[in-house]
Amino acid sequence: MTLSVQIKGIKDGLLITLGEGDWGEVQEALLAHIAERASFFQGARVALEVGNRILNAADLGGLRDKLSDRGVILWAVLSNSPKTENTAQVLGLATRLSIPRPERVKPVDTNLPGEPTVLVARTLRSGFRIAYAGHVTVIGDVNPGAEIVAGGSVVVWGKLRGVVHAGAEGDEKAVVCALELVPTQLRIAGHIAVTPQRKGKSNPEIVRVVNGQIVAETWNQK
Repeated sequence: MTLSVQIKGIKDGLLITLGEGDWGEVQEALLAHIAERASFFQGARVALEVGNRILNAADLGGLRDKLSDRGVILWAVLSNSPKTENTAQVLGLATRLSIPRPERVKPVDTNLPGEPTVLVARTLRSGFRIAYAGHVTVIGDVNPGAEIVAGGSVVVWGKLRGVVHAGAEGDEKAVVCALELVPTQLRIAGHIAVTPQRKGKSNPEIVRVVNGQIVAETWNQK
């Protein structure tokens, strides 16, 4: 049996989802995975999703100590079991993830026409999340595991390889632009695509909703 350990970047650190299997074996698989990528996990804050498992204080406390020995902080346990959830709370662990809503920004009076926009001049690495009510512009790459949620459009002056949601409050006129578009997942308003329809290869692209479908086209920057 193959033991499944899935890792995803979230606002508060990393979300690790443990697949089915014996608790001891799954735990060892997780620790082995962390050991293989020790530099990546060093100092990481981890939320652990354990499914329907019923775990006691010794199970969770023991894993927390082992993770701590490896420089990893266990701060939350997500479970479908009320007993496991109660045990996590007794140990001082959170049992819910915080999901911040995009901040609503009041328009600023100006002589120039425009809309609220945030500029991020850096590469967004795994675990980094931006949530903003207006447009988002990134000068740099968006790596796998990073996420952008924007009420308006998203422009990436670099490689877009993470998760992006433009028009998050329902704006189907929002677009996503990138110099290289290879997202893990892309959404515009209520439409979703893992791999948008493409035209051309390795060219800057713009993605928009056309007739209810997400379509990628060559980005003409003129």
